[in-house]
Amino acid sequence: MPARHGEDSDADGLDPDSPGTRLTVTSEVGTLRTVLLHRPGDELRRLTPRNNDQLLFDGIPWVERAQQEHDAFTGVLRERGVEVLLLADLLAETLAVSGAARIQGISAAVDARRLGHTLADQLAAFLRGVRARDLANILMAGMTFDELPFGPDATSLVRRMHHGADFVIDPLPNLLFTRDSSFWIGPRVAITSLALPARIRETSLTDLIYAFHPRFLGVRRAYESHTAPIEGGDVLLLAPGVVAVGVGERTSPAGAEALARSLFDDDLAHTVLVVPIAQNRATMHLDTVCTMVDSDALVMYPAVRDSLCAFTIQREDDYSGRNGEGRVAMSGPDPFLVAAAKAMGIDKLRVIDTGLDGVTAEREQWDDGNNTLAIAPGVVAAYERNEMTNARLEDAGIEVLRIPGSELGSGRGGPRCLSCPLSRDEL
Repeated sequence: MPARHGEDSDADGLDPDSPGTRLTVTSEVGTLRTVLLHRPGDELRRLTPRNNDQLLFDGIPWVERAQQEHDAFTGVLRERGVEVLLLADLLAETLAVSGAARIQGISAAVDARRLGHTLADQLAAFLRGVRARDLANILMAGMTFDELPFGPDATSLVRRMHHGADFVIDPLPNLLFTRDSSFWIGPRVAITSLALPARIRETSLTDLIYAFHPRFLGVRRAYESHTAPIEGGDVLLLAPGVVAVGVGERTSPAGAEALARSLFDDDLAHTVLVVPIAQNRATMHLDTVCTMVDSDALVMYPAVRDSLCAFTIQREDDYSGRNGEGRVAMSGPDPFLVAAAKAMGIDKLRVIDTGLDGVTAEREQWDDGNNTLAIAPGVVAAYERNEMTNARLEDAGIEVLRIPGSELGSGRGGPRCLSCPLSRDEL
């Protein structure tokens, strides 16, 4: 494999375009400085009633409106002084400057096991000559058999047996949710392992960006495992050194344990809380039922407030070793709110819920009322449609920046899901 930017570097998280600026995230609520988003594009236009379930969308989004909503979200962030990086731009720039990135991106997208070696070789050869911006779009939006740039091969059974609208390269409509394929902890980035087939290839694109884009020169990895599923929506940085990991539909117990040991090995955390959540669509990630809105406060779906628990994994004082060999202490399960406050070193977490009316709370939880993005301590972005949750947040002293999300939410994700913070101020 080609050498990656940042191997054997001591310059963790340095941004070469802004000397002295560090890309680092140690909490959920420190003032947000830089964030990675993905503006919805042609990949959403691939969704049909025939494939939307398989591609993890609950409906067919109106793409132009989704783009308008996303632009509004981007505008709110920029008005608050946040630098917004767009994944499509970074990917195109990466493919333009790195031949190794181009080769790896094509290799991940062109599956010879499904296409056969002849068709796969033809397609890969074509893609190697495509200009960077167009290649980025193909890697994100996919390609159908009808769109193949060369005529049908009478000897290709694969071509004969597929319909023209079938995908020769699958689209990635869930790229919209940049939280899941990577997350930052301290000055390092963690590349995750996505659980469902529709999303697995997303990490190949974020991996290319972090490995080869000049903006991330010197960045080192916090966690890089493809052996057990873990997704960024399940990872909450409750406080410096304290990480909560949801285990449910998308993150496995093995993934949570592997992450914990990796963070201990790299001295990025001292305590990891492993939080079991229901394995269903409504609660696919931990951040669908709770997110931090201030250094001592979170918004939480009231139906899980009393039942949510946590197993606590702590690094022993004499911890040493790599690859899971260090000594850890495990305890629990205990009530999540109690375990979290203890790990954070505070008496009690303030809890703001989505309303005591069960029907309203359930509706707003489904519409990502609990999935907020903190812009600063006590300041969050939230979908405007969740009126009860937003009102309760404001009654608790939280400033709510309302954004539209009728189309963005069709993939079941709110402002936190839509964003991957790269830099936050220390608390």
